[in-house]
Amino acid sequence: MRSSRFPPTGDAKKGANLFKTRCAQCHTVVESEGNKIGPNLHGLFGRKTGSVDGFSYTDANKQKGITWDEGTLYEYLENPKKYIPGTKMAFGGLKKAKDRNDLITWLREETK
Repeated sequence: MRSSRFPPTGDAKKGANLFKTRCAQCHTVVESEGNKIGPNLHGLFGRKTGSVDGFSYTDANKQKGITWDEGTLYEYLENPKKYIPGTKMAFGGLKKAKDRNDLITWLREETK
């Protein structure tokens, strides 16, 4: 279910570039690759927080108890430390709604 704040579609090409420049140093979306500094994002949509095998999450992340979808990612990516206080994700967030939308549009396809 989409959050009312989440636009329906973004630019996947721009999202791919955002992932490459802002996310790929810590995350991968390739199923056969392991975790990096951050967890592997393959299968992200529909997955509960803190549930990737072999990744050492903070208690805050494990206990957040949400399922990743467009709406939760939209809020999280704006300010991860505000959305999950205590997370160890060292990322300041994507302040522009369009950037978050583009990244989520790309992730929706690439993490299947």
